[in-house]
Amino acid sequence: MDGEQDRLLPIANVGRMMKQTLPPTAKISKEAKQTMQECATEFISFVTGEASDKCQKENRKTVNGDDICWALSSLGFDDYAEAIVRYLHKYREAERERSAHQHEAASGTDRGEESNHESKQPVFKVPGGLEFRVLDKGSSSSFTNPS
Repeated sequence: MDGEQDRLLPIANVGRMMKQTLPPTAKISKEAKQTMQECATEFISFVTGEASDKCQKENRKTVNGDDICWALSSLGFDDYAEAIVRYLHKYREAERERSAHQHEAASGTDRGEESNHESKQPVFKVPGGLEFRVLDKGSSSSFTNPS
C-alpha cells in the first residue's frame, strides 16, 4: 500500500481543497477524500502523460506550462486550458517583475520600494472563484476559493 500512496496526491491537501470548496457546515468522509484523491491523481497523470507524449515527439525532455495547456485543450478540457493560460501569462509577468526588482536591488538602483513590494503577493483570479497567489520559492503554493 505504501507504493500506491507514494503516487497519490497528499490526502491532507485534497481534503483542504475540498473543504475550501464546500460550505463550512459540510462534512467530508474519509472515503470521499480517498476517492477524490484517486480521481485528482488520475486526472493529473492523464494530462501530464499527454503533455509528455508531445514533448517526446518534439525531442524535448522538459514538460512546461504551455505543454500542459496544450494537453488540456487537446483532451477536451478547453475551459480549464483557457483559465490556466491566463494564469500562466500573469504568473510569468509577475516573475519578470520580481526578477526586475531583484536586479534593481542588487544593482543599488532601488529606492526603498523593494521591501514594500515584497510584502504584497500578486493575486490572480480565474473563473470559478479560484484565487492563486504567487509565493517565493521555498514557500508553499496556495489557492483559495472565496465562495
